[in-house]
Amino acid sequence: MNPLEKVTIGMTAEKLVTITPEMTVGHAVPGMPEVYGTPMMILHMEMAAGSAVQPVLPAGHVSVGMMVNIRHLAATPIGRTVRAIARVVAVEARSILFELEAWDGDRKIGDGTHRRGVVDVAEFEQRYGVTGPMTEMA
Repeated sequence: MNPLEKVTIGMTAEKLVTITPEMTVGHAVPGMPEVYGTPMMILHMEMAAGSAVQPVLPAGHVSVGMMVNIRHLAATPIGRTVRAIARVVAVEARSILFELEAWDGDRKIGDGTHRRGVVDVAEFEQRYGVTGPMTEMA
């Protein structure tokens, strides 16, 4: 069975987040501005991508990030709501390619591409000695 057989081009999902102080670059790096950090934006984009395909993956499978190519275009202050959007643009033999965007209201603050692979959780845990819930891996 191919775990990607039900994944189709055009599948989409969104992740909405309200920016908190913990999501800022200033929280992680003293002296930097307290605006939405690029690593957090990438995390939220990856979470949207995972959510886009998780409902059609076989039981016991999850998608995991393999590659990101992201531009962070504008600063976003604490308290604003960001919408990260992921759309499947290609399904290949062992991975899924997504186009990603992040928006602060009507202003695009990020875009790029992201590739995810699909793994069998039991096999993954055995291979890498990892245990614990992997139902919403980024």
